[in-house]
Amino acid sequence: MPKRKTGARKKAEKQRERQKDIRNQERPLTKYPCNEMMECDSCKRRQKNRAFCYFCQSVQRLPMCGHCGKTKCMMKSGDCIIKHGGQYATGMAMVGAVCDFCEAWVCHGRKCVTTHACTCPLIDADCLECQRGVWDHGGRILKCSFCNSFLCEDDQFEHQASCQKLEAENYKCLSCNRLGQFSCLRCKVCYCDDHVRRKGVKYNKGQAFPCPKCGHETKETKDYSMSTRTYDFGRQTKFESDMNASRWGNVDANTYGGGGGGASGGDFSYGNYTNYNDDDDDDDDDSDYDPDNDEEDDDDEYDEDEQESDSNSKATENNLVEAAKKISISK
Repeated sequence: MPKRKTGARKKAEKQRERQKDIRNQERPLTKYPCNEMMECDSCKRRQKNRAFCYFCQSVQRLPMCGHCGKTKCMMKSGDCIIKHGGQYATGMAMVGAVCDFCEAWVCHGRKCVTTHACTCPLIDADCLECQRGVWDHGGRILKCSFCNSFLCEDDQFEHQASCQKLEAENYKCLSCNRLGQFSCLRCKVCYCDDHVRRKGVKYNKGQAFPCPKCGHETKETKDYSMSTRTYDFGRQTKFESDMNASRWGNVDANTYGGGGGGASGGDFSYGNYTNYNDDDDDDDDDSDYDPDNDEEDDDDEYDEDEQESDSNSKATENNLVEAAKKISISK
């Protein structure tokens, strides 16, 4: 029969398992030593941990390793590539290399020198908004909490404020007209329960579905404050009144993007067509108005009235004469 495990052995095995889980767990990007904050000894400016100051190009008095985070190399470890006398080594005596990705010092420990370049978390860490890398700015590199993309400290707030916005006008699935229950925050599209699954692929129960387009984990749309894309000037725009419609009717084709035919509606149009209204003739007549000709128009109207009254009086006299003749003849 195998020997029973003692309490000390059980405790040591559990401790090894915990340490293994800690090493393998996914840490936030700001917790890595190569991306921690550093204050320059010369210019006193805060910046990302780097070999040389971004502002004054000076070297720190106590550089920190970008892989293990230590500032002092102890002789007892026995992992040093460069053997040094004494009990410990600090400063430039501890430095072994400079990482090309994170621009941080790496100590002369064998593990740090051989493994950091392959496991550096800042490989291809270019900002999604400004396309700047680690060597182009002095700040830290962060990740968006929604799309998991790299961001610099200057653009992180602006990007995350507009990250939950779909590149569509509605919440419908990309492949059909059903409501999209799952959203990919990297592609900015929605998928229904059927099209989020690929044919012939088995998915683990309890895990998020990967995006069929980019492979990023999808999230349920109801869990986020997703918004859709809107148009300030487009087919969704409606004029409030006919006055605004006639006012915007004579817009050139250059304003609404094209020499092609425009979409017209009512008495206004969006193209090379000009606005025509029945009131234009009345406007032309009103434009010929001259205040100096008011007196002449009044005189003409008075003469016409006198002529009409004279003709009416003559007609009544003739009628009376004819009636008197008829009476005398009858007698």
